[in-house]
Amino acid sequence: QVQLVESGGGLVQPGGSLRLSCAASGFTFSNNAMSWFRQAPGKERELVATITRSGESTNYADSVKGRFIISRDNTKNTVYLQMNSLKPDDTAVYYCAKSRFPTSYQNDRERTYDLWGQGTQVTVSS
Repeated sequence: QVQLVESGGGLVQPGGSLRLSCAASGFTFSNNAMSWFRQAPGKERELVATITRSGESTNYADSVKGRFIISRDNTKNTVYLQMNSLKPDDTAVYYCAKSRFPTSYQNDRERTYDLWGQGTQVTVSS
């Protein structure tokens, strides 16, 4: 079955950390760049981070640079998002997505992605 399944979300206090995981199945994971997006209540979905197919290159939204780290393990068909120094503004549903491309080409366009996970809720609150 071709799918992406996220996990690791939850409630965390400001300044805390969480690590999200996205397990892929049903396709050759190492062929494609992967991204994390998020959508906060009442806002549009936004790109958080992208990693190329072999993991040699990453890029981040300005709002998370220096706090979040995207990584992948192609032997486990999994992409991760390590989130540190979390802020209330990071509260959102987080989605992983499979790019049609091996690189970060057009990574900010949702039409670039042909497979999405169901999302995992992250809430940052005291």
